[in-house]
Amino acid sequence: MVQPETSQLYEIIVIGAGPAGQTAALYAGRSRIPTLVLEKGVPGGELWNTAEVEDYPGFESIMGPELADRMQKHAEKFGAVFETAEATSISLDGDDRVVRTADGREFRAPAVIVAAGGEPRKLGIPGENELAGKGVSYCAVCDGAFFEGEKIAVVGGGDSAVEEGTFLTRYGSKIFLIHRRDDYRAQPILVERMRASGKVEEVQNTVVEEIHGADGRVSRLSLRNVDSGDTSELEVGAVFPFVGFIPHSDIFDDEIKDQIELDESGHIVTDEKMETAVPGIFAAGDVRSQFVRQVTNAVGDATTAALAAHAYVETLKHARAR
Repeated sequence: MVQPETSQLYEIIVIGAGPAGQTAALYAGRSRIPTLVLEKGVPGGELWNTAEVEDYPGFESIMGPELADRMQKHAEKFGAVFETAEATSISLDGDDRVVRTADGREFRAPAVIVAAGGEPRKLGIPGENELAGKGVSYCAVCDGAFFEGEKIAVVGGGDSAVEEGTFLTRYGSKIFLIHRRDDYRAQPILVERMRASGKVEEVQNTVVEEIHGADGRVSRLSLRNVDSGDTSELEVGAVFPFVGFIPHSDIFDDEIKDQIELDESGHIVTDEKMETAVPGIFAAGDVRSQFVRQVTNAVGDATTAALAAHAYVETLKHARAR
């Protein structure tokens, strides 16, 4: 089979263009390593679902989309090539790691950095899929302005739920934060800021059992108290679930899948160099198994992964030259 000409141009392929992928591309580019970044959507990843970033060093406050744009331009400045394509599989062919895409293309490189991130976990309840885009949203920055002056529900208790709930106070007349427990996983400073807004009502020990619509859009929620079992109805114009994250780690072919280790939640396990059990395949960012998942983690992971991938490629070159 004749390989596409583009498959021979790169020495590192980065899958995903969130903060991890963009940072990996930056460091690989600065090392003068021909680098390709494959991203199925808009470069920036979850930064596009983040309102204000206030915990990234050097920026007291910056909007997520703006930070994403800056990261991409920085990586491109040093030669990284960004390609819109969905990577669907990674396989091995000798020293090559072969990446295939949904549009039938194939790219080869000695090293691959998986920075594919993940996607929001759904509630899995009636009405969620049917009303997606009609009041059910997983991106407050994208869709919050559509619900100006309305009552809005946010579901979850982690950093994302609390941050996005706070962000939505600039649009909604009232925000209901619905959480199945009576304590939050979110950082205390974020909870304090949310409460200080004066526009968030906390609905604790409660789950959403169904999302109802009227005239083709969200109109109310069916709730159940997990302690008492009591049920109730809550009228809202929108609901934003932030209840977890599913890593995009199901990308390896059967040969590699048998060797790659995943943790109990499906995140990729690596060593301190961000390398998986398969030499030449690295992982960085939210797709990787780690204690916390922040932009700073993703950037740190990717720095290590890019430099380790560079070292791997150079070692391979020297071995071939002998």
